[in-house]
Amino acid sequence: MAVINKEVDIVRGDVIYDDGMHKFIWLGWEEHEEEGLVQVNQYLIENKGIGVILDPGGIHVFPRVVANVSRYLDLEKIQHLFFSHQDPDVSSGVALWLSVTPAKVYISEWWVRFLPHYGIFDVSRVVKLQDKGGRIQLPSGDFLEIIPAHFLHSIANFNVYDSRSKTLFTGDIGAAIFPKGQRYTYVEDFDNHLKLMEGFHKRYLASNTVIKKYLDRISRLDIQIIAPQHGAIIYKKEHIERFFSWLGNLRCGVDISDELYG
Repeated sequence: MAVINKEVDIVRGDVIYDDGMHKFIWLGWEEHEEEGLVQVNQYLIENKGIGVILDPGGIHVFPRVVANVSRYLDLEKIQHLFFSHQDPDVSSGVALWLSVTPAKVYISEWWVRFLPHYGIFDVSRVVKLQDKGGRIQLPSGDFLEIIPAHFLHSIANFNVYDSRSKTLFTGDIGAAIFPKGQRYTYVEDFDNHLKLMEGFHKRYLASNTVIKKYLDRISRLDIQIIAPQHGAIIYKKEHIERFFSWLGNLRCGVDISDELYG
């Protein structure tokens, strides 16, 4: 069942879903907001004692994320590391994660050639995701569905759907940029939150044409939680519906290229 805790310890994180065998866990934030540092979310899925980390993050956040993961699982139980795309806030800590866990790395085949720039030359533990996506098998017999979200915002980009918790990890889709001192974990005031999402989405998503392809792809899913890589978690049904409706009508990227080029 989903466990939405309004009194969250932002440093230690929060268990969003727990049915006794399967957990979806938000891994917290740095205690102090740093000027110029983009705020990021990392998530841990624990299934019968095996762990999956979604967008583990960069070098700067590694100590905090490792400490919080270790509250729930020993690091040798982390079997899978999922990277939605190539950006440093997502994946620049990959060499550190491979050094402390036995995990496989899931990343688009288009980004594998960039991994040496993060210190990874041995790709024997790398699963190269094809454009159509794939799945991560879990010990319970469940699996995580890897869903294409290309050009939203990266040219090779993926989401993860966890059917057990009915959570869609959306990466940069659903991202919000908090003003300093105004962070919150869960969306309660959608109208205000929308103002924090709009500028990011208009600039970072390629076009409404691609958005519609993506929305058609996820339309069959039962989504009860949206967990983005930046910003706050959306968990109320009406807010989820409003977000996807807003997204479907958004003009962004090449749609507003005249504005961007002046």
